[in-house]
Amino acid sequence: MAEPSKVIHVRNVGHEISENDLLQLFQPFGVITKLVMLRAKNQALLQMQDVSSAVNALQFYANVQPSIRGRNVYVQFSSHQELTTMDQNQGREDEPNRILLVTIHHMLYPITVDVLHQVFSPHGFVEKIVTFQKSAGFQALIQYQSRQSAIAARSTLQGRNIYDGCCQLDIQFSNLDELQVNYNNDRSRDFTNPNLPTEQKGRPSQPGYGDAGGMYGVQGSGGRGGGGYSQMANAAAIAAAFGGGLPPGITGTNDRCTILVANLNPDRIDEDKLFNLFSIYGNIIRIKLLRNKPDHALIQMGDGFQAELAVHFLKGAMLFGKRLEVNFSKHPNITQGADTHEYVNSNLNRFNRNAAKNYRYCCSPTKMIHLSTLPQDITEEDIISLVEEHGTIVNSKVFEMNGKKQALVQFETEEQATEALVCKHASPLSGSVIRISFSQLQNI
Repeated sequence: MAEPSKVIHVRNVGHEISENDLLQLFQPFGVITKLVMLRAKNQALLQMQDVSSAVNALQFYANVQPSIRGRNVYVQFSSHQELTTMDQNQGREDEPNRILLVTIHHMLYPITVDVLHQVFSPHGFVEKIVTFQKSAGFQALIQYQSRQSAIAARSTLQGRNIYDGCCQLDIQFSNLDELQVNYNNDRSRDFTNPNLPTEQKGRPSQPGYGDAGGMYGVQGSGGRGGGGYSQMANAAAIAAAFGGGLPPGITGTNDRCTILVANLNPDRIDEDKLFNLFSIYGNIIRIKLLRNKPDHALIQMGDGFQAELAVHFLKGAMLFGKRLEVNFSKHPNITQGADTHEYVNSNLNRFNRNAAKNYRYCCSPTKMIHLSTLPQDITEEDIISLVEEHGTIVNSKVFEMNGKKQALVQFETEEQATEALVCKHASPLSGSVIRISFSQLQNI
């Protein structure tokens, strides 16, 4: 075997094997900075960010035969220590072109068309951007007016991070001639044609949690304090989660983490039910019901932005026959004690993983709830019997998305849907723990 190198040589790469297939094979071991497909030889050259990543990959595949689409591929260190321009030009994808293919690694924050335009437009006029999700991760095609602008952008931005410590850009030249853009929204944009439709309102392809599953990699906590949730305090990233701008009425600058909720129904509320409702908007640190005011509670959120979302979206919501009063508390936090319930380490907190995706689905209570993490053999009757005690069901549907069972239930009122969510979120069913959120779909 050749001496260790950050460049890996892959053999037996059949024509059915794509660049994305190879990226998926090696991404678990580190950032891939370059990939060259040598189609004429059924080979590929792939450069990792450092030698140790390449060593880890080859040590792993020394014991596990790598296979793509049923075909065994064979990996070894390349005799190259670095992929040169000449090596790369053997791959047709590296012939300079005005369209760039951008793959984003370590994607902690959501990336929208607006964010990409901000990053790439300093290098020339950007005509079109299209974003999509592939097995290689989140990708975008960026079309410049001139090839020279694309070359300049690639040479300046390759390997750079959009945000500190994450969202690393891996840029190749695309072999496409022209991008086709049908809609101007946060996923695609034609800057030469502002009159394109934005697509229908609501979630275009999938109810509930949308089609961003797995888009955002799980990040280490990095030793951050404040419950470990302060990583989302980056205003640009938060704005990006909402399509480039915060919802009306949200400042993104609030730093008060504790909320006072009043006018609760003391006969029907408890800490876990409050957790189920408020955890839609952020992670919960602890909750305290005030014994001297049984219709009041204090809720400490993961950070000020999450608290602001909860106050904004839940103010005036109806629950158990009462209209909730939701405001920021004068207390900066809730002191631990015998009468507080701790949730900081709860695996039911929704924003420990895929935080950016969950921000995108924050909304006021709606008549429609979305149920996920359901047993595979669940039926529509099972779903109805689970939630029918909470109100009049107008419509329901069980469906499968990415091999997983999900459901939608539409109630007659927002209050009924809110009660069902508060009472049934995180409840066990046939070995599964059900997850419930509000859906922004208008009908099923």
